[in-house]
Amino acid sequence: MNVHGNRRTIWNMLLVVAIAVLILAFADTMPVYAAEVGMPAVEEAGSTQGVRGALGPLEFSLNTDQDEKGLASTLQILMVLTIISLAPSILIMVTSFTRIIVVLHFVRSALGTQTTPPNQVLIGLALFITMFIMSPVITKVNNEAIKPLSAGEITQEEAWKAGIAPIRTFMLEQMDDAKDLKLFLDIAGISEVKTPEDIPITVVIPAFLISELRKAFIIGFLIYIPFIIIDMVVASTLMSMGMMMLPPTMIAMPFKILLFIIADGWNLIIGQLVKTFY
Repeated sequence: MNVHGNRRTIWNMLLVVAIAVLILAFADTMPVYAAEVGMPAVEEAGSTQGVRGALGPLEFSLNTDQDEKGLASTLQILMVLTIISLAPSILIMVTSFTRIIVVLHFVRSALGTQTTPPNQVLIGLALFITMFIMSPVITKVNNEAIKPLSAGEITQEEAWKAGIAPIRTFMLEQMDDAKDLKLFLDIAGISEVKTPEDIPITVVIPAFLISELRKAFIIGFLIYIPFIIIDMVVASTLMSMGMMMLPPTMIAMPFKILLFIIADGWNLIIGQLVKTFY
């Protein structure tokens, strides 16, 4: 115990001596540094009180011309991040993606192939068809909103109005039945609309989605008809042959795929689906 106590005392003394040496070294070098930077020299080199009196309190301040615009820049960054996070939803809501992906899922269900083609293939195909259909609208938005805004020719509000106009026009043109639009206008309490620009975008988007779902289900019903006929023929044939324990879907699936290949189903469905937008 005495040995450990002596060692601890020695280490404490060495630590105190090291701190004292550092303080004296710092006090000796401060007059030279003060003379180099134009500060008043310390009268007594060994006096730490003189060093404190010469230096005075240290203050740090940071002032920039951007402080007044800091909040606006922060809000802009927040808006950009929000738009990026909502980009998939925006793509689904205001483009032709909804109708295309629903019809493609109807095709897969009608064939009875379960997960063939897989979801990744269907979504990728729907995305590229959407880009093909929306390319005129995207080009118009780029020329009328994005490029002028990047060049500083228009403000952000003007760019928003110029960019949303082609998208609003596309959605309104796809709504053949006005009852969907009238439904949301009544819910929003808007009784009179003179021009398409008077319709809020929050009314146009849900009305457009309902219209797209209706058209997709109609197309899906038409796709199901020939495959249902095959199911009925196969089921009645198996029943007449007394093969009640054999699942009709197992026998009907090859005939469905054969019919789809003979009719060149993908070409026919994709071609007619794209034509519904023009």
